[in-house]
Amino acid sequence: MPDSFLAEFEMYVLLSAAALGDDAYGAAMRRDIEQRAGRPVSIGALYATLGRLDDKGLVVLEPRAPEEGQRGRPRKYCRLTPEGRAALRHSTDKLRVMMEGVPWLDGAPEVVE
Repeated sequence: MPDSFLAEFEMYVLLSAAALGDDAYGAAMRRDIEQRAGRPVSIGALYATLGRLDDKGLVVLEPRAPEEGQRGRPRKYCRLTPEGRAALRHSTDKLRVMMEGVPWLDGAPEVVE
């Protein structure tokens, strides 16, 4: 299942889409990732990643008609596919396994020699 491994930013994007649910679109996802991950996100990098995830079949991007008073282009909303959910679960499970046994990640103080 080689395509089921996700890069760090791909995990952030999928986690944001999952957390935001029906409200997952570019600008909202960007704000969510910046707030929760504490890192800046360019809208270009976000949409490039969404395009890649869409190509892999992990998300579906659905353009919707603009809402009353909305300016600019119609929003593209993001929804995880069952394959996207499985890939996210797989990658986060493997990350948890890799984190086990690292003492300072388990709450123990880091020993610096």
